[in-house]
Amino acid sequence: GTTTATVLGQAIVQEGAKAVAAGMNPMDLKRGIDLAVNEVVAELLKKAKKINTSEEVAQVGTISANGEAEIGKMIAEAMQKVGNEGVITVEEAKTAETELEVVEGMQFDRGYLSPYFVTNPEKMVADLEDAYILLHEKKLSNLQALLPVLE
Repeated sequence: GTTTATVLGQAIVQEGAKAVAAGMNPMDLKRGIDLAVNEVVAELLKKAKKINTSEEVAQVGTISANGEAEIGKMIAEAMQKVGNEGVITVEEAKTAETELEVVEGMQFDRGYLSPYFVTNPEKMVADLEDAYILLHEKKLSNLQALLPVLE
């Protein structure tokens, strides 16, 4: 998968550069590449097979991990614990052991607004437990709208 995508991407860049050097309009080339990509994606979606079992997830994970069955099983276990909508993060360990750690809670893609929210300066993350969340219908530009809640 990833190797094939890399080889195809490199070939598209090389052949595209040759075509532009030979006088082809770069925008026409881009439109052609976009059309080809859409066709390939549509064909891949037709041929795709949804995996349903934990064993199938482990097989795909093992292939992705260059044949490491232990990693494949760990990926399947992680998927089983977090579900299809969960977040799986892979981090480099300081030990030789491979381990799975499940953290309950929510994760926001946007990060924090200010570095003052950081609770763990070593990892530069804001880990909050039992945090209160305030939802407001409009952008808060001053403290006036929050005063009743704070009081």
